[in-house]
Parts: sequence; structure tokens; C-alpha cells
Amino acid sequence: MQVIYEDNHLLAVNKCCGEIVQGDRTGDEPLVETLKGYLKEKYAKPGNVFLGVPHRVDRPVSGVVLFARTSKALSRLNELFRRGEVQKNYLALVSPSPTLPKGERRDWLLRNGRQNKSYVCNFGTPDAKEAILRYRTVGHTQRYTLLEIELLTGRHHQIRAQLTAMGCPIKGDLKYGAARSNPDGGICLHAHRIALIHPVSGISLTFEAPFPTDWPKPLCEEIIELKCKDDSNG
Repeated sequence: MQVIYEDNHLLAVNKCCGEIVQGDRTGDEPLVETLKGYLKEKYAKPGNVFLGVPHRVDRPVSGVVLFARTSKALSRLNELFRRGEVQKNYLALVSPSPTLPKGERRDWLLRNGRQNKSYVCNFGTPDAKEAILRYRTVGHTQRYTLLEIELLTGRHHQIRAQLTAMGCPIKGDLKYGAARSNPDGGICLHAHRIALIHPVSGISLTFEAPFPTDWPKPLCEEIIELKCKDDSNG
């Protein structure tokens, strides 16, 4: 866990693959509790430490997670996320490649709580919610394609379900159709960037998590090079 940004109202960290943001039935210590301990020790705070969770990132996913250090920031962040005023960009390593190098995907997703999985379904399906994302191809290796994804809605397992529906599941994501798992049990999906207006100061902020180095090393180095070339070309 790496702190990316910290002020009186916000805390942004780079979550490692395998960490859970909030507690679940596994009983493993969630990231929010680890960070409360970090804040308590750093600022010698007596009593309980407040830390709100305005959004989550799945356990097998790495990248930026934003927390609220005050109740004022939490309520305003919740509203920003609800109105879709937080820009969220992910990197995903998929195989095979999408049919089109870039595009927008609109689907209806139905969550199955028993399976902890979401499925693309037909419009009008009871309890289904609309899911929207945009994607573009950043580069290719011999076996995989790197996509940058802008998430326009925040549905359960949205990126994983929609990419599978496109026929290009994420590397390592057995639950959603990948051929094999990754050695660490994670998937090659990374919450790369969050951009928003600070909920208290009104300043424009962008938080970016470095490209994950725990993806397969030769592959990772090749994709980092591709990503740097793409960024330099605008």
C-alpha cells in the first residue's frame, strides 16, 4: 500500500492486488482499517479515527482508491460519485483483442449475489442496471492487448463483465472467462487514474497509480514501453 495523496479531507492510496477495501466474511483486515491505524500513529490521534469509503476497488484489482478523512468530504464525495463527476480510468490486459480498437460499450448488468458475479442481460430484465464504459487500445504484445478504459458508471464487476461480453476477458480473471489464473491470484486490471474536483477546496485533482510491476515482468516492461510511447504521442 502506497500513499499517493493526503490532506485534511482526503487520502488516496495505491491498493495492492489482494487487499480488500472494506471488511468481508473472510475476516481479513481491510485496507480502511489499516489506514486508520496509519493515521492514528502518524498524527498521534486519541480514540477512534474517521475514514469514509466513497467507492471500492475489487480485491483482485490494484490501483487508486480514494478515502474521506472527514464526514463533510465523505458526503460530498458520495454526491460526486453519484452524479458521475469523478473520472475513473483503468488499464486492462486482455486476450483476444477487441474487434474494434476503440469504442463505447452500453450494456444492462444483472448482479447475482449468490455467485458474487454480474452478467450482461437484455434491456428490461428486472433489477438490471445500465453500465457504460469507453475503451481504447494502447498497445499489443504477442499474446495480449492493453486497453485503457474510462468507466462512466460504477456497477458491480462492470469492467470484468463487459469485457467478457465483448469476447476479451481480462488476463487471470477465471471468474469471467480467462483461460488461466495469475500466480498471485489477482487479475490484470489496474485502477490507473482518478480525476475530480476537491470536495472542500474546489481545486482540480488527479491521482495516478504507477503501472503495476507485479504483472509478469517481461510483459510488464514491454507494456510500460508501449504506454510511454502512447503518452508521448498525445
